[in-house]
Amino acid sequence: MSAAGPPEGARPLRREDVRGAASAPSAEEAWRSAFELRDGELYAEGVPLATIAERYGTPCYVYSRAALEGAWRSLDAALAGVPHLLCYAMKANANLAVLDVFARLGSGFDIVSGGELARVVAAGGDPGRTVFSGVGKSAAEMRQALDAGILCFNVESAAELERLDAVARERGRVAPVSFRVNPDVDPKTHPYISTGLKESKFGIAYGDALPLYRRARAMPGIAIRGIDIHIGSQITDLAPYREAARKVLDLVDRLAGEGIRLEHVDLGGGLGIRYRDETPLPVDEYAAMLRGLFEGRAEKLVLEPGRWLVADAGVLLTRVEYLKPGPAKHFAIVDAAMNDLLRPALYDAWHGVDPVRPRAGPGSRWEIVGPVCESADFLAHDRVLDLEPGDLLAIRTAGAYAMAMSSNYNARPRAAEVMVDGDRAHLVRRRETASELHAAESTLAR
Repeated sequence: MSAAGPPEGARPLRREDVRGAASAPSAEEAWRSAFELRDGELYAEGVPLATIAERYGTPCYVYSRAALEGAWRSLDAALAGVPHLLCYAMKANANLAVLDVFARLGSGFDIVSGGELARVVAAGGDPGRTVFSGVGKSAAEMRQALDAGILCFNVESAAELERLDAVARERGRVAPVSFRVNPDVDPKTHPYISTGLKESKFGIAYGDALPLYRRARAMPGIAIRGIDIHIGSQITDLAPYREAARKVLDLVDRLAGEGIRLEHVDLGGGLGIRYRDETPLPVDEYAAMLRGLFEGRAEKLVLEPGRWLVADAGVLLTRVEYLKPGPAKHFAIVDAAMNDLLRPALYDAWHGVDPVRPRAGPGSRWEIVGPVCESADFLAHDRVLDLEPGDLLAIRTAGAYAMAMSSNYNARPRAAEVMVDGDRAHLVRRRETASELHAAESTLAR
């Protein structure tokens, strides 16, 4: 079901609401305090999750503004003294309210499509602080980005460079570029999210980069601005970061020796978080490594954090529809499904599951599954929970790659999104209706 509006007293977020940095919590403090039990009930900041479910229905994504701000500020503060730009990798969560929160903090953005650029502009973000990544930019997207005045294109192939030069000259413009170089470094993460190996579709081979920079220097539609790498996601070890950064900085120095001086070095994102038993990199250790690498250098550091900023800032609220005990497994059938959270089906990913109003009983082992007609439709395996039909569950770390990867499979309307700011809840995306799903379609003429 969909609610008519925000809770009484709520108002839209406004630009003047930016809080002072002095009062900002650390990232860990922010996410740990954003969703916590109070008197036996799970809250989002100052709002009971049960109240949100009652008003906006389930399934429903709930985000904490305090967690978003705390994560961004903690990384920004850790890099104090190093000239830098944080460009939020918005593919993790592109809701306008999320982008708005980061834009107010002065964040840049990392985009991978023209649609994402349109969202940056709609949310009040600065195209001049936006980098355009991705291996398949169309000519139309290039024109759109040139007209918007983006910071740079992260070029990923010689063919893309040739097209961009032609489009820029046709437009009467010069395209600012950074080459995404593939350093062939193993990030030791899931193979689907490893992007810096030579087998990957991403980036320009390390050995091909220098000759391509030489070609780019002679192109009238191209202005060389930087260099970019991104070796993967959910990384919890400093070693691959350090190895990749050193390789790219060596290339930067070789370019400088040929008179090609870069304005920035973009080391991508990929910082890991804790879903279950991972040990994430302490942000201070990560920042200390970067500070050591960039001390005395003229280039600005650019980073593209995504999941690290938003994952812990969100939960997916879902309600138990049926309990179905069986001889081999017990199934708790909930109203959220793989179309609402694809990561478990796609990566066999683990997400924490917490009852909104937990009971003290010993519980049973449950498979948390949805109503979609697929055996892969599960949200969690083998969780010990004391459940009854109608119970509310909060699926943790759903701020990243949940709504962003959701779909209308089985003709299911996508869920509502709510942003909590202190003791106020804001509906930042209403639930879709079934009629909207086929509004753009037509039947054959009779």
